[in-house]
Amino acid sequence: MFGNFKTLTRPLAGALAAVALLAMPAAAAPQVTPLVSTDWLADNLDNDAVVIIDTRSKISKSGKDAYLKGHIPGAVWSEYPGYWRTERDSIVGVLPSIEKLEASLSELGLSEDKALVIVPAGTSSLEFSAAARIYWTLKYLGHDAVSILDGGHAAWVKEGKAIETGNITPEGDLFVADVQDDLLVSTPEMAEAMGTETILLDGRPAAQFVGKQKHTKATRFGHIPGAVSFDQAKFYDKSTNRLMNKEDLASLLPANVTDSSSKVVSYCNTGHWAATNWFVLTQLLGKKNVSVYDDSMVGWSRDNSLPIVATAAPDKPAAGKVKTN
Repeated sequence: MFGNFKTLTRPLAGALAAVALLAMPAAAAPQVTPLVSTDWLADNLDNDAVVIIDTRSKISKSGKDAYLKGHIPGAVWSEYPGYWRTERDSIVGVLPSIEKLEASLSELGLSEDKALVIVPAGTSSLEFSAAARIYWTLKYLGHDAVSILDGGHAAWVKEGKAIETGNITPEGDLFVADVQDDLLVSTPEMAEAMGTETILLDGRPAAQFVGKQKHTKATRFGHIPGAVSFDQAKFYDKSTNRLMNKEDLASLLPANVTDSSSKVVSYCNTGHWAATNWFVLTQLLGKKNVSVYDDSMVGWSRDNSLPIVATAAPDKPAAGKVKTN
């Protein structure tokens, strides 16, 4: 009897060990800050728990060809807007479905126990906003271990760090979203916020805010009534191609925007520039209660029942068309 017991306990012990292993919580992703340095990334190139994506695109007058000619070792190319944004109901630049984002991020090799580092070109505020939009998307999907390389690809190259050529095919993993609904505002919710104590922060250039210019897909000129104008480009230091330091960032904003008790909704034309204002407020200045309205003026302007304020006449003769987001 006891002999039989011994022979039975070995497979049983193995089975119990397997069950125990499955019951163990997944390993935590590496801790990252909103902006990581080139030195930090260089030290983590061989870390299997770090996924690096190169997001150079037409916005930075770059793209896949530039990536193939030289990129940070191990970085995979992820086109922007690519699968990060889509068109729905004639509104461009909105979030794709959760299922599509989960599938795309799984193909990139991301999972809950990995950190994602976004590498923009590092050439302009417009292009930084692309990285900020991807960053916000990851936060919306409930993935906290995400960062942007400070200075982007340009800083990496300038410092003479290692570069590799050719294409990197990512090893797939399983990404499951944990959606944070409080980070996204719909058009009906934006309409409800209008006229309340909620601050509607418009991240477009002043010419678009007052109504001189507009996005090509917007049907009307101007801004949402009661909105506060703050061009996100003010946060960007062109001489370094980086965001300004925290002290300078905070000093640029109106006091009511940075006040800890205020609720802020960040918007622009399609939720692109709005992502930079959201990033600075929440990730660098530590402000709570900030969300993004990704339909923004393109979506808002298409509903003629919603009011718009313009304080200047449209520019002539091009009617203020712009190509940016």
